[in-house]
Amino acid sequence: MKSSVMTAWGACAMGLLSPCAMHGQKDSRPNIIVILADDLGYSDIGCYGGEIHTPNLDCLAEDGIRFTHFYNASRSCPTRASLLTGLYQHQAGIGRMTFDDGLPGYRGTMTHNGVTIAEVLKESGYHTAWVGKWHVAETPLRPDQREWLAHKVRHEEFAPKDNYPCNRGFEDCYGTIYGVVDYFDPFSLVSGDEPVDTVPADYYSTVALSDTAVAYVNRYAHSDRPFFMYLAYHSPHWPLHALPEDIEKYKETYTCGWQVIREARYERQKNMRLFGEAEDFLSPRQFDDAWEDNPDKVWDARAMAVHAAMVDRMDQGIGKLIDALEKNGQLDNTLILFLSDNGCSYEECQNFVPGENDRPDETRDGREIVYPKQKEVLPGPETTYAAIGPKWANVANTPFRYWKAKSYEGGICTPMIAHWPRGIKLPKGSIVTSYCHVIDIMATCLELSGATYPKEYNGYEIQPYMGVSMLPVFENGELNVNRDLCFEHFNEKALIDAEGWKIVQPATSKTGKWELYDLNADRSEMHNVAEKYPDRVEAMVKRYVEWEKNCKVVPRPGK
Repeated sequence: MKSSVMTAWGACAMGLLSPCAMHGQKDSRPNIIVILADDLGYSDIGCYGGEIHTPNLDCLAEDGIRFTHFYNASRSCPTRASLLTGLYQHQAGIGRMTFDDGLPGYRGTMTHNGVTIAEVLKESGYHTAWVGKWHVAETPLRPDQREWLAHKVRHEEFAPKDNYPCNRGFEDCYGTIYGVVDYFDPFSLVSGDEPVDTVPADYYSTVALSDTAVAYVNRYAHSDRPFFMYLAYHSPHWPLHALPEDIEKYKETYTCGWQVIREARYERQKNMRLFGEAEDFLSPRQFDDAWEDNPDKVWDARAMAVHAAMVDRMDQGIGKLIDALEKNGQLDNTLILFLSDNGCSYEECQNFVPGENDRPDETRDGREIVYPKQKEVLPGPETTYAAIGPKWANVANTPFRYWKAKSYEGGICTPMIAHWPRGIKLPKGSIVTSYCHVIDIMATCLELSGATYPKEYNGYEIQPYMGVSMLPVFENGELNVNRDLCFEHFNEKALIDAEGWKIVQPATSKTGKWELYDLNADRSEMHNVAEKYPDRVEAMVKRYVEWEKNCKVVPRPGK
């Protein structure tokens, strides 16, 4: 990172600004940037214990604050719908994925009975920009889907345009409507509401998104109005696509294997006291096979190297954004939130069927894309389609169990960094233990902007938002709210109360019994104490069932 940025970051926090400016003066409300990574593991970045080179995010953490109990909705599109609206994902219309299941909470697209942060802040005078991955509009499949994915045919709409970003409050829009992309030539790329038909030969998604975000900041800096930017990277979601020079940095890093990397991450987490004085919070490894007995060591080490390269390049892009903010005099009064949409993915996309849904089987110029079911080709280039799989995902989510789509901590707990020199009063580098959730981002933006949350918008009755403002956390580290946080995705269920007690019912449960964990004493959910505290379980389950009724949650049929 450039020294000029580091110097700017050295400024002391100056306290909250007035929510609005006097007539004739520059609007002094803070800019807000929400940066969302995709399938990033809890411990992937350096300031959460990772070995991946992320100096820019680490500096944000050193001069801002880190959250250890920040939660998402366990999967990409539900989390995005929840983040953008301040509603639980079922209320926002995406209880599962972006396909219409014919139920109010499962229409596969964001409801118009909720408003986005951009819609509210735009009404309040903010510039608004979306850059990156959308994945909150219904994406019905076409008869020529295979040809469409390979850019052989053109359609004007990738999804109904009424739920494109430009029609949900964002004035500047660049990115993909679908959820999964070829990083070198992405499908469903739009500028505004128009398809982007071609990209340069040297195109790489993460670079293009970062450069677009920088261009928007440079333009907004000449305005008297603040801005809200939602920068949703594709990285490091599969397929494993990275630039050769970034892969080269990590070519030897993972040759030591799963266990060595996981234990090293755990030791760094202990040394940085990520979980305070806790000394024994590493959950047992979920796989018994030893690295030395792995016949695919070369492929597996390369896969994780590509994953690391993708995260590294994202951090480089964030560094460019921070540099642009600093050069334009905007850094001190910009709230930056960085988080992931869910835990690292366990999925092995190399075993999927090529040419279906959002997964291409050939490049634009007709080259076959290999899905290496037998690990016969190394991941990294555009002509491969693979993922790191569950064994590395278990490492990426250190110290937790499980991964994306589960309601254990490995699925729903995200690294979260907040940086705002003029507004965060906690000492730099503070670690916050308050229980917060993506639904709280809307409430925080409302309080910062002074915007009014509408009861009606564009003729639709608007549901009340569900979150609470995080400004008290920025001031004293405490949320001071007695509430439950609830989770459901494909029958993966959980509830966390304000005291840190958590009940979980996995979809694979044959008995339907709920598990109980004390997250204060058992951060990684290693000790189910449901039998010891049956009355607590009963009371929490009762509240969970009530939440289901109130938030349009319907158990999956047959489960």
